[in-house]
Amino acid sequence: MLRSTSLSLLGLSLAALSSTAVADTVWLTNGDRLTGTIRFFDGSKLLLETDYGGSIPLSWSKVATLESDHELLVKLGPVNGERAKALLAAEPGKVTLANGDVPTTVELTQIEQIMKPKPLVEDFTWKGNIDVGLDYKRGERDSDDYDVDVKTQARHGLWRHNAQADYNRELKDDVVSTDNWSAEYALDRFLTEQWFWQGRFEYKRDRIEEVERQRTLGTGPGYQFWDNELGAFSIATLANRSDYRYSNGEQDRFYAMSVKWDYNRYLIGKTVELFSVGELGKPLEGVADYTLDAEVGLRYKVTDWASLNMKAEKDVVSGAEGDLDETRYTLGFGVGW
Repeated sequence: MLRSTSLSLLGLSLAALSSTAVADTVWLTNGDRLTGTIRFFDGSKLLLETDYGGSIPLSWSKVATLESDHELLVKLGPVNGERAKALLAAEPGKVTLANGDVPTTVELTQIEQIMKPKPLVEDFTWKGNIDVGLDYKRGERDSDDYDVDVKTQARHGLWRHNAQADYNRELKDDVVSTDNWSAEYALDRFLTEQWFWQGRFEYKRDRIEEVERQRTLGTGPGYQFWDNELGAFSIATLANRSDYRYSNGEQDRFYAMSVKWDYNRYLIGKTVELFSVGELGKPLEGVADYTLDAEVGLRYKVTDWASLNMKAEKDVVSGAEGDLDETRYTLGFGVGW
């Protein structure tokens, strides 16, 4: 009986020591110490996942040093990175990278990213979401419609791939009143940590409205204000060539300038996400006064991958032969990664 009790106590002690050993630790400049799991660092915030406070974003300037028993990729620039088997605490303002050879101590100010390395491409990141919803629309006629939106983004080194697509079908008294879809692909090449050059292609197809087809090719510079685990914000100014085809068979081709934005921000420990994407364009010829395609919304995470969302979308083509002005309000659910 005594031996069984001793073995049980030994097992509990080893489990406690094991759980302590695998916990990451962050020391702050004010003397506080936090334990958890280091998820990501990019820019100014270090994201620490804890079992007592959820995801906690820590200002990098307030971090004195840190340690981790997990293998992490530590990038000291936009391309070059070191795969560290562990992080060891050092004097304030520094951290030691243990990579199996000679440990390297670096200044915290030198580190640009910390992430979990991927199996094949170490600094590859991929994120996205799929939203399905029921649109609630109020205009000349009240109606409901089905809406599916897909958005994804992949980043490796100096290259970033952006893709999105959506489909919208609306019925009124069993009569199809809206039936359209669109797809877009954009490729970003980063010139510096924040400046990038973008090239994109977009196609829209509408079986109901007068503007039946839209094709747009564009290119231009962009600026990334931030992109980390707490959100991202970028804008791009593009020179575009657009081709419009109307339901009566007529066509328009014109050049335009546009400003695109892509914004999202996580709030309340990454439980709530505020997001907005869109594009405002001005034709260089008199084909249309301006065009606007924008959306803004909130996404509430129910689990790590499932969410509820609500958003408002605005589509405007003003001054063209086939004027368009639609507003849609959506409530739905989605999955994210």
